[in-house]
Parts: sequence; C-alpha cells; structure tokens
Amino acid sequence: MVSEELLEKVSHLPTTPGVYLWHDKYNRIIYVGKAINLRNRVRSYVRQDANRAPKVTAMMRRAVDVEIIQTKTEMEALILENTLIKEHHPKYNIMLRDDKTYPYIKVAVQEDFPRVYMTRRMERDGAKYFGPFTDVTAVHQVLKLLYLYYPLRTCRSMKVDRPCLQYHMHYCEAPCVGLVKAEKYRTYIDEVVQLFEGKHTPLLDTIQKKMEDAAEQLKFEQAARYRDQLTSIGKIQEKQRMVTQRGDLDVLGIAMEGNLACVQLLFIRGGRLLGRENYFVNTEGDEAEIIMTEFIKQYYGSTTFIPKELLLPMESSEQQLFTEWFTDMKGQNVDISVPQRGYKKDMINMAHENAQTFLNERRRQWQHEIDKTGGAVKRLAEVLDLPRLPERMECFDISHTQGAETVASMVVFEGGKPAKKEYRRFKLKTTQGKPDDFKSMAEIMERRYGNETDWPMPDLIVIDGGKGQLNAALPLIRQVGVVDVPVISLAKRIEEVFVEGKSDSIILSHHTPELQLLQQIRDEAHRFAITYHRKLRGKRNLESILDHIEGIGPKRRQALWKEFGTLEKMKEASVEELEQVESMNRKSAQTLYNFFRMSKAEKQEVLRP
Repeated sequence: MVSEELLEKVSHLPTTPGVYLWHDKYNRIIYVGKAINLRNRVRSYVRQDANRAPKVTAMMRRAVDVEIIQTKTEMEALILENTLIKEHHPKYNIMLRDDKTYPYIKVAVQEDFPRVYMTRRMERDGAKYFGPFTDVTAVHQVLKLLYLYYPLRTCRSMKVDRPCLQYHMHYCEAPCVGLVKAEKYRTYIDEVVQLFEGKHTPLLDTIQKKMEDAAEQLKFEQAARYRDQLTSIGKIQEKQRMVTQRGDLDVLGIAMEGNLACVQLLFIRGGRLLGRENYFVNTEGDEAEIIMTEFIKQYYGSTTFIPKELLLPMESSEQQLFTEWFTDMKGQNVDISVPQRGYKKDMINMAHENAQTFLNERRRQWQHEIDKTGGAVKRLAEVLDLPRLPERMECFDISHTQGAETVASMVVFEGGKPAKKEYRRFKLKTTQGKPDDFKSMAEIMERRYGNETDWPMPDLIVIDGGKGQLNAALPLIRQVGVVDVPVISLAKRIEEVFVEGKSDSIILSHHTPELQLLQQIRDEAHRFAITYHRKLRGKRNLESILDHIEGIGPKRRQALWKEFGTLEKMKEASVEELEQVESMNRKSAQTLYNFFRMSKAEKQEVLRP
C-alpha cells in the first residue's frame, strides 16, 4: 500500500525529462527508469491498475520512496539511466546474462608504437577492435604468428632504460629506447590492420612460399606448420555467411518461452558474419518489445563500436530516440529499422532461430540442474526429518594459524546451488592471537544473527564438525534469537551427520545427492575461509618483511601489496615493473629488487632489528 506521503510527493514531481529511482525500506535502489515526463511516468506506478505486469506489482510492494534526477533532454535521461543501472544493478531492472564473452583483437593505433593483443573488453580509447571471434585458438595462433613475423612490442610500459630480452632475441626493434622510428613501426601496424580487415597482405605470400619450399624439400612437418598458420589466418578472415550488401550492421533476434528469453546479436562486419553473442533474460512478465528496448540500452551503452545499421525484429517505442543516440555516438547517420522482406528479413529470421535453439538448450540444462539439486534438497529434508525444505542453507567455518589472523566464512546455498552474492567473510575480533573456537563461534553467531536484520533467515544451519561442535554452537545460536531453524553438523571422518535432539548420528549413503550436497556446502565454506585467511596472512608476512627495507614506507607497502598481492609475484617482478607501482621510484625499486636477490645471510642482516 502506497503511503499518503509518497502520493503527495509524486503529485508534486516536475513534468520535465529525467530519471527516477525507486527505493525499498533499506534505502536500496530496486528500479531505475527514464521518462520524458517524470510526474506522469512515476504516477503510473502508484495508480491502482489491475492489469499491470506482475513484476511491477511485486516491485511496488517493496517500494517506499522515489528519487528523481532531472535532465534537459530525453537523450540525457537515456544515457543517465543506463549508467545508473550498471552502477547499482537494481533488482527489478532487466539484467543481461551472456552465455560467453568472445574475444576481440585490439590494435592500439592511438599510441605512437601500438600494441596488438587479445582482449575481451572494448573501451572508448581510440583503438581499433576486430571481432568478436568465435575461434579463440585461432586468435592465439594468429597473434603468435604476428609476433614472429613483425617486430611488435608486447610490453605494457615503455619507461625503461635499456632494451629487454625480446630485442636481443630479435622479436622487437626496441621502440622503448628509440631504436626504430615511428614511421617504420607504423608500416607493420598498417599490414596487421589490413590482415584483420580481410585484405591480402605480404605476410600471406611469405607463408605460402615457405610452405611450398618446405614441401619441395620434403620437409613435410615444416610445410604442415605453415599450412596450419594459413588455416588460422583463414579462420580469422573466414566468410562464415555472406551478406549481399557490404557494410557493418548488427542483427537482433529474440526468442521467449515462459519467464525466460534469449536475445541473440549477430555481428556483420564488412559484409561478413563474424560472430554472435547470446544473452538470457528473466522476463517476469515483460513483453518482447520491452526486453528488446532494455537490451539496446544496456548493450550499446557500454560498447565502443556502433554499427552503421541495426536491424530489429519488431518496432520499439524508443526507436527514434535510439537513432539519435547512435548517430550522436558514431558521429554519422545510423539507420535502425525493422525489415519486412529480403535478405535483411532473412537475417532477422536466422537470429530468431538461433536464439530459440540456445533458449531450448539453456532451459534443458536448467531443468537438469533443477531436477538434480531440487531432488537433493527434498531428499535431505526427508532423511533428516526437517520441518521444511532447506531452500536456504548457511554453513560456517573458522580458519587461523595458532590463533593468528582468525577469520570465519559463511556460505549460502539456495535451492541446492551456491548463492555467492550472499557469501560473507568475518575477521574475528575477540580471539586474535589466542585460538578459541568457542568464542569465535559466539562472535560469528552474534554478528550474523544478532545484529543483522536485512539478511533472510536460513531454513538450515550447517556446522563443520562432529557432535561436540554441534553442542557448542547450539546454545550460541539459540541465545541470539534463532529458535526455529534446525542446526546440524557434518563430521569429516566418516561423513556422519549429527542432528539437534538426536543422540545417534545419521550415516548417509555415499554417492547420494543429499550427502554430496552437504559435502559441497561444507567444502565451500572451508575453501572460502582458508582463502581469506591466506590472503590476510600473506599480507601480514609481506608487510613484516617490507618494514625493514630502507625506502619502503607504509604508503609504498600498501601500493606494492595492492599491485602484486603475494611475495612470490613481487620477487618475480623486474625493476621496471616495481618502478611502475604507485609512489615507487627508480631507487626504491632497485633497492627492493636487490633485496630479493640477496643470500639468506644477507637478508637476515638487513632484517635484524
């Protein structure tokens, strides 16, 4: 029920364009939307309407307040909406989940001496991106080939005093110290760009001749390697499906079934179909047009490449706005259309058919997982005689080294599967330096169940250990007010389960889904705890060593830890890499580099107080 205060607030909203943000009682943003008229748009949410979508109804049950941000134009509102969705990930906005991320090849042409490398993220940095490519192996092979035939730099930074090993091995001409002019280096880059654009380059002729010469000399293994190189290049330039019209265009296809939708995006570059990406969406009652519109906002709001043309499977209410937005981003006219016939309609149909295929496969996989995990949850409730299905299970584990760096983990399984966003880590305060599992458990239970009200209560609490650990934990759990949640423990030795109120343990059959589920949540809690403990221990050890090195103060220690994470990685770093760390200089980098290469006796002398 919407409060009178909120209704009053909505009635006085401005009629200008802008963005609105719905908040729940915990002040979390649960939905972000844009409007050309804020008052009218927000008023539609608080108005009683029996025909509105179930998702909107569910959202308004939780919404208690609305925040607005006014903009000058609807275009500004569109861009701001997209930015806020990516920042806050609201619960009731459509969120895209891609089945996989295909790689691109990046040529950093904005640099004086460009690098050529594979990336899975596109940025608006002035570089040229080619792809996406579906054959990752071919991408790696082609890049390896380019480094072999062209003296391209591979280093991230050129701030060095002398050439590296790549120069001495004749793989690089050392632009970092000025041994090659930018004009000559640019000729290599131009040929590389031509190669990825599908044009014939001298490299292809060179490899072809080497293959033929090797074959004439009966060096068939060498000839086969050159043949494989040509094949890899061919895959990168492959014309998978020709389009009758050259150009760059994207094609959208949508398939829907129940509460799940698949959006497929086909990439056509230079008249060739280079690849596709699939995104899965929980529709929650949304229509296909809404899903398509939200997809366009989110996808093209974060990509760097805007095609000359975008083909849609249906009309969108935002189509004209998208045309203006795309044109502004690309700097030239962009056509967004819904084809009705011809090859463009055929491309839409192909995208739809592929989306339907992926949707069917994904639903099949999900159903298999549901049957597997759901069966384990039901079976666990039966064998342990639980009052309800353990849809949400929480398991705790403690990790320390003789009381030092004592930490605890809480992992959560929902519906028999890990809910990693719900995981929590605790750096314990009461038992640092003195191991006491009882006090540690007391602190965990108080912090989890005594103070925190936002987290939902579990249906089952799992303790790692035997009967003793269960009897120790039970009073602590009940003491903080958790009285109706069953608590069990799982002992490692013979995997016996101890249940509250039962003197005898329950021995579950090995290889059964219910035991595997308990083992999985127990092992996951242990992994999560030990990972956190090792991280803190490594940081402590690292800082303790660095404390005694001249020129390495608190600020530099923190920066080194942030950059390398472990002592081993720091030891492997070169002077140049150490120098690149924030607040470090050449002298401190050299000092640290030399320290790691001292003998044991020399290090002890340095570390001696």
